[in-house]
Amino acid sequence: MSTTNFELPDVGEGLTEAEIVQWHVRPGDRIELNQTLVEIETAKSLVELPSPFEGTVSEVLVSEGTTVDVGSVILTVSIAADGRGADAGEQVSAAEADREFEEARADTASTIQHEGESSGSVLVGYGLGDAPSSRRGRRGARRAPGQGPAGADGAAQNAGAQAAKSALAEQAAATATEPASAGPKRLTSVPAASATPIIAKPPIRKLARDLEVDLQTVEPTGLVGEITRDDVIRHAQQASLFKNLETPAWGDVREERHAVKGVRKAIANAMSTSMFTAPHVTLFVDVDATRTMEFVKRLKTSPDFAGVKVSPLLIVAKAVMWAIRRNPTTNAAWTDEEYTVKHFVNLGIAAATPRGLIVPNIKDAHGMSLHQLAQAIEQLTLRARDGKTPPAEQQGGTFTITNIGVFGMDSGTPILNPGEVGILALGTIKPKPWVVDDEVQVRRVTTLTASFDHRLVDGDVASRFLADVATIIEEPALLLD
Repeated sequence: MSTTNFELPDVGEGLTEAEIVQWHVRPGDRIELNQTLVEIETAKSLVELPSPFEGTVSEVLVSEGTTVDVGSVILTVSIAADGRGADAGEQVSAAEADREFEEARADTASTIQHEGESSGSVLVGYGLGDAPSSRRGRRGARRAPGQGPAGADGAAQNAGAQAAKSALAEQAAATATEPASAGPKRLTSVPAASATPIIAKPPIRKLARDLEVDLQTVEPTGLVGEITRDDVIRHAQQASLFKNLETPAWGDVREERHAVKGVRKAIANAMSTSMFTAPHVTLFVDVDATRTMEFVKRLKTSPDFAGVKVSPLLIVAKAVMWAIRRNPTTNAAWTDEEYTVKHFVNLGIAAATPRGLIVPNIKDAHGMSLHQLAQAIEQLTLRARDGKTPPAEQQGGTFTITNIGVFGMDSGTPILNPGEVGILALGTIKPKPWVVDDEVQVRRVTTLTASFDHRLVDGDVASRFLADVATIIEEPALLLD
């Protein structure tokens, strides 16, 4: 039997230290290859560290909340001569017992969840019967032929789900045959015990839980009153603006002191370096985004974009890359000795997360179709919100977009992401009076703001770039040429 040290690795280029956030193992635990040992916070993201070996945890050397240097020993593991942990037979038996206990507890939780859901409204089209299981069944459990996961109870749930579907079909048919004079009606529910049933797919319900959104308060826009991903995200963004309207009490503590570390330290260093080394020049322009909003609406109803989040940010991203091709020096890197013009775009999207501002980027965004770019932006946003953005995704950006419009802001003066010479801010898009053909009309108007490194980007280039982006926002059909 031997003891092996587990050292804090460099999980990102240039990482020197990280904070221990949460241990997933304790002394005496049997660990397997690639099992998650610990979650750490670097200057860029949360990272789960897997085990490179099998064995038994001997000692946890660093407590949670401690910042340690790369290369420091944070865990020791005992490995037996046969490659397994000390007392392997006993450990495996104990692990098996624990697994059986966890399965029994999961079965109980699952039963409680199904009872809770069946006592209210049924998810239309996603009945409780025949639900796929994400875990293996308990030993000794047997399923009667033709029955669902829980035998007779599963069959009863199947019948209830079928009844719900039939009720939905009958209500839809009745709605379709009503006179036009009665006006349009939204099909919102199936007769059930709950007065306000919620129609949402399981992934949407999970997203709502992750964003702390109460689905009862969300206005559905999907077919037959179904809550969509956009509905949940829109509600979460609105709630984030107004949930702190009540002024909290300060309490008895006169001051709070927080160590400058992690993401906050990285943000402070990056912004100070950028602001005091690169001379910023900032331009503003108001844009009629009415046609962009109409284009976004058409894309949302297109079968080609089904299941993909589409927003004005998508069109702005495409417009930025079009403007970069026409003004190449806006997509460059500067040093005192030379500057490098990039003939590719790693498009950064500034994301406000619970851990602070990060700027992950989409690699080679210039070569993506509109559909591919929409998927990439959605995946990037969800990873950032979950704190799962890998360090590599935050390196190598060439140009950044920050969407301050989601916070209700019209404009601002964005600071360059270090290593880049351009950044664009998209303000809120809202109805405003606008002159069209010498007549005042109500149009959807936004403000675009762009900052550049004036050492490389002159005023005329900056102005042409921003004018090009505005041109696409005013007439997105130009993207199809």
